[in-house]
Amino acid sequence: MGLAELTDRTQAAIILPTATIADAVAKLEQAGTGVLLLCGADLQLHGILTDGDIRRAILRGVPFHVACSTIATRDPIVGEPDISSTEALHRMDHGREFVLNQLPLVTPDRCLAGLILRSDLVREEQLPVSAVIMAGGFGTRLKPLTDHVPKPMLPVGDRPLLALTIERLREAGIRNVNVTTHYLADEIKTYFGDGSGFGVELTYLDEDRPLGTAGGLKLMRAPDQPMLVMNGDVLSGVNFRDMLAFHRLHKADLTVGVRRYAVAVPYGVLECDGPSVRAVREKPELSFLINAGMYLIEPSAFQRIPDATRFDMTDLINTLVGAGRPVVSFPVVEYWLDVGRPTDYEKAQADVKAQADVKRARLA
Repeated sequence: MGLAELTDRTQAAIILPTATIADAVAKLEQAGTGVLLLCGADLQLHGILTDGDIRRAILRGVPFHVACSTIATRDPIVGEPDISSTEALHRMDHGREFVLNQLPLVTPDRCLAGLILRSDLVREEQLPVSAVIMAGGFGTRLKPLTDHVPKPMLPVGDRPLLALTIERLREAGIRNVNVTTHYLADEIKTYFGDGSGFGVELTYLDEDRPLGTAGGLKLMRAPDQPMLVMNGDVLSGVNFRDMLAFHRLHKADLTVGVRRYAVAVPYGVLECDGPSVRAVREKPELSFLINAGMYLIEPSAFQRIPDATRFDMTDLINTLVGAGRPVVSFPVVEYWLDVGRPTDYEKAQADVKAQADVKRARLA
């Protein structure tokens, strides 16, 4: 089978084994499959690379300039090109000690023939999670755009940023959505109403004064299940099901979505012991994990937020860590953008347009 005979989705997921992890992250964002297929020009399958593999590499501090094959699964569970849906789902469910979300199809000589995703075979159920979108900020850094429009209502493409976030939540199976409001709250309420027109149930948490990124949560009824909290100015394709599975695996009180942020130092950096030089690194890249503005919170952690007091997520994290409670980081390897500055807003516009162009091309 040649490349031209593969579906567009399968072709989009192919990457060379020698490509770097950084290349793989970018490719994974573009493919939208949650998996990459490591193949050479002969289309022989050398392994697969999932978003979970990349998350684990980030947490281990693996440098992004190494080949993606170093963190890939070399012996993936595969199927035949004519495999039935029933058998494909069985292999995804029982091929490993954990459930698989993808099944590459290969010929007897290991030549790539296609790709099946779990979402092709199973309709995903609603997530047992409620959501809160923090949308009460003033958007000061985006003035004058936010002089008369709250930041979450700024148009990105043909819809407000907040509409894109609600759509992502609905697609993930989250139906109960709360929105904290303060600045120009009526603009948000008039547009979304009770949420029925957007496939969700919306409840508004009105702050009479800013209560921080966590304080406003205490305006809602105490949850009896995990709660996803998102900043209203974040545009992301994060897989919330994976985030919840990660949260449960680590038995966390709070899971923080984090993003790898690299800084290139344009100088040689000396490692010194007192006056003695021990080593020199020429123009190194320093990597950090930054707060991505999305959290999963257990009811027990919710109870630690004080009533009617300004309280930020950083305060809650420090409170939990100080009490010895499990707080874990979940690397976001999918598309992510904090729409906080004019340059970010311009990028959001360009990115959404590019995604729409790709979708139209695939449907043509």
